[in-house]
Amino acid sequence: MPKIKPFSAVVYNQEKIPNLSKVVCPPYDIISPQAQEYFHNLNPYNLIYLILGKDVPGEDKYARARKHMSSWLKEEVLINDDKPAIYFYSQQYTVRGEKKTRLGFLALLKFEDKGGVFPHEHTRQAAKEDRFKLLKQIKANLSPIFVLFSDDKRIIQRTFDNYIAKTAPFIEVTDSDKILNKVWRLNSPEALAAIQKQMLDKKIFIADGHHRYEVGSMYREEMRDKLGKITGEEDFNYILAYFTNVESKGLTILPCNRLVCGVSDEDITKLKNEIREYFDVEQVKDKSKFFLMMEKAGKRQHAIGIYTGKTFYFVRLKNPRIMDNLIPDKPKEYRMLDVCILNHVLLSKILGVDFNDKDRIRFIPDPGETIRWADENTGCVAFLLNPVKVEEMVSVALTGERMPPKTTYFYPKVLSGLLINKFNQDNENAPVR
Repeated sequence: MPKIKPFSAVVYNQEKIPNLSKVVCPPYDIISPQAQEYFHNLNPYNLIYLILGKDVPGEDKYARARKHMSSWLKEEVLINDDKPAIYFYSQQYTVRGEKKTRLGFLALLKFEDKGGVFPHEHTRQAAKEDRFKLLKQIKANLSPIFVLFSDDKRIIQRTFDNYIAKTAPFIEVTDSDKILNKVWRLNSPEALAAIQKQMLDKKIFIADGHHRYEVGSMYREEMRDKLGKITGEEDFNYILAYFTNVESKGLTILPCNRLVCGVSDEDITKLKNEIREYFDVEQVKDKSKFFLMMEKAGKRQHAIGIYTGKTFYFVRLKNPRIMDNLIPDKPKEYRMLDVCILNHVLLSKILGVDFNDKDRIRFIPDPGETIRWADENTGCVAFLLNPVKVEEMVSVALTGERMPPKTTYFYPKVLSGLLINKFNQDNENAPVR
């Protein structure tokens, strides 16, 4: 049974930082080197200095992040809320010309040993080692993980309508992607107790933040070993999480296209010669027609797009038995994901490419950008995918299997810098608002 609880967030002091757009940033894992430079130059108190500091020879960037945070607390750039709360959070955004609003709340989620919390993607060891070093220094959740649950009781919307809708948010910021972010505090004991009780029977699915969740669990185990006897309610037993409804119309998943580089002319010829053994192939010259075909097929077929040499190829798997034979040890829900068909047939079997080779493969949500990269870089082929359906993500997670890395791209990302969960044992000197 997942357990959640309110917390007293550490937030930016808006008397000292009136323009919060200067200090917030996306989650660390989607920040490019160019964006890292941009956010470092934006403001000396930008959260980038904590979550993704620059590598400087001879400096420990993790210890440097701890010193930054300590000084920001002393300077009262960061301050601590005086009462535990659950924080409601809305994001208003536009995708493919459609205006949407996603509503959820932020609270602490207890780590589960016996199920109840379901991951869906594999993680990378190097990323976990990086985040673990930072967590040990900072002793805080700087960015929430993003989780989904089936809100059949309308917990989110009913609570918002009853307690929050007529109040002003205490945080309102438009970020660098033109997304309007609003945050409200909810500290009514009655409302908090009701939310906690209603969440007890929910299955929780991790949408984003798999590395942070695993690292938080690793840190909990280390602290358990170090302290010997614990109550289970210490801060390190919980992680900051953003909760939203898995059936919400405001939930958007973008495709996670692949740009594969280092592909020779011989490889392209091999691909064109062998692809028809596994796929029905249609060559398409018109880009608009191609994307209409992809969108239509994505509703009930397994279709993949290939773009090379200024030409689109629309390909559909001939027979599911192909995947049964290639990865028989995986459940059907996993085998029939478009990304698995791409990885195991097109990349691995035909091209001989390791689909986990991050030096050769770039993951790009925007199909237009993927195509542009293929046009501008010799030896690069674009593989275009339809977005994973949320029901596919849930069904794979429930089997206990995990999707390949970079299978889903939930949009928009939850902004970093709105709320921080600082562990209390290291927060005695934090200024209180």
